[in-house]
Amino acid sequence: MNKTMMKSILTATMLFSVVLGNGAITSAATVKPAATAKPAATAKPAATAKPTATPLPIMRDNLSKYGLKKDIELPVTVTAGGLSYTLEKIMIYDFNSKDAQGLIKKYDYQGTGKYFIWTKITVENKSKDTIRQNVTDLSEKWRLLFGDEPTAPAMPKSSYYKPNSKEAVWDWSLAPGQKLSTYQAYIYSGNFNWFYIKAKYKGASESKYIVNRPVE
Repeated sequence: MNKTMMKSILTATMLFSVVLGNGAITSAATVKPAATAKPAATAKPAATAKPTATPLPIMRDNLSKYGLKKDIELPVTVTAGGLSYTLEKIMIYDFNSKDAQGLIKKYDYQGTGKYFIWTKITVENKSKDTIRQNVTDLSEKWRLLFGDEPTAPAMPKSSYYKPNSKEAVWDWSLAPGQKLSTYQAYIYSGNFNWFYIKAKYKGASESKYIVNRPVE
């Protein structure tokens, strides 16, 4: 019986040792997990260059609407006796159109006709004397022609007593070297066959065709 007990104790001791040994191996074999690598920073996309805005062309006239094909482009300058006249822009409107009536009411233009013509001009005195167009000197210094009928300058009552108005000119006076950029209106009831401008002062004159006469 003693031998049997001794064998049982010995067997139990050996099993305990194996269990301990396996625990040690398992403990030793346990590997700590590697540190998780941080994701690389995402590169910011390069800023997209904004496209350069293409400037819109300046609309200087609507002559083609009335069958007039330009032979030269605006602005056009004519000079006579030291007076320089430059036509910068010209817009032709049917007299009863919204655009025409808006300008007529704004500046209280007088007169009536088939067409209302709105021009932007620059006048410069390159002479040594004062040049004027008012009660002192009523002579016409320039004109616009589209056919056999003349264009008539329209009088703006709003600036009748405002010489050298920069919004709607009527009376004006320029000292030597002085320049005036302004707007002037005309009333016209004829046909549109051609288009030329003419300056005349002190017996001198110069004219330029913007739309040539049709070849017959």
